[in-house]
Amino acid sequence: MAAVFRTARRSLLQLLIWGGYAAMMIALGRRAGAADSGLLFIAVGVGGGLWVCSELLRALVLRRDWLERGGAGLAWRLLLAVLLLPVVLQVLLYFAIHGALRLELIDLGPGGPNYRAGAVLIYWLNSAMPLGLWATVWVSVQAVRRYRHGELARLRAEARRHALELDALRARLNPHFVFNALNNLRALINEDTERAREMVTRLSNTLRHALEHGNEQQVSLQRELAVVDDYLAIEQVHYEQRLQVERQIDADALDATLPPMMLQLLVENAIKHGIARTPAGGRLRLRARLIDRVLQISVENPGRLEDGRRGHGVGLDYLRARLGRDLPRARFALGEHADGVRATLEIPQ
Repeated sequence: MAAVFRTARRSLLQLLIWGGYAAMMIALGRRAGAADSGLLFIAVGVGGGLWVCSELLRALVLRRDWLERGGAGLAWRLLLAVLLLPVVLQVLLYFAIHGALRLELIDLGPGGPNYRAGAVLIYWLNSAMPLGLWATVWVSVQAVRRYRHGELARLRAEARRHALELDALRARLNPHFVFNALNNLRALINEDTERAREMVTRLSNTLRHALEHGNEQQVSLQRELAVVDDYLAIEQVHYEQRLQVERQIDADALDATLPPMMLQLLVENAIKHGIARTPAGGRLRLRARLIDRVLQISVENPGRLEDGRRGHGVGLDYLRARLGRDLPRARFALGEHADGVRATLEIPQ
């Protein structure tokens, strides 16, 4: 329905523009003493022909993506179209006028049609100038609309990114995680004060990292691993023997860079959807290597992907959005394998 309304509105506007131009030609021709029948035929032919030319030009611009070229690429194409389309129009009008004269449908007066060089140039200018003016106005309107739509899309994407970051931050500061950590800390204070002190330090590091993660665009894998170690140490107090960690980190991968929180999100997702939901727990395998200047990270956990939530969630949505914005060449995949679930992340260096 909306498309039909837009088409009808555009057709009405075109009718007003080119109908008005034809009416102006008739008024000027009458003042010059032109015969009514011939004048009406030519004015309607020029006005209708320019309507067709403007629609052809509009279709060319949109279907050939001329607006995407911008600048000189758009300008010379428009200029060429504005110069050539009136030539085609005048040729067709020439044959139409002579055919109407033979059939005695119109009268151009005693002099007949004038096709001397100067008159032909005037005929062409009378078509090219209004078509050029129409093209200039229409392309300007389209450029403004595209700019507004682009700005709206950018603002929506920015709002979505901020919402995802806020959701990810809330997930990082999950009350269950904090409450579990505090309860475990309370138990450790009486049982093992040294370990309790260490847990306070690791919890402080984890919370500080959650609050400050947006201040940097890239961090080294070594720094991200330090944060992951703090987080895993806290979770191991909670899960005890249910959480076993296996690490295979190549030394040459430690200086590779990645967006902050990426590895942390993969590890948290593995614990939340794998270890926590498996009664006997299991082994979390963390691997990182650098091959052909590509950082390859994999995180494996027991369990299976849930039906209807295969790779979706606040943390993973944030991860995909961050990669799409900052690292479009990076690749992320989440799938099942023989022993459980594997998340893989590849980031070109």
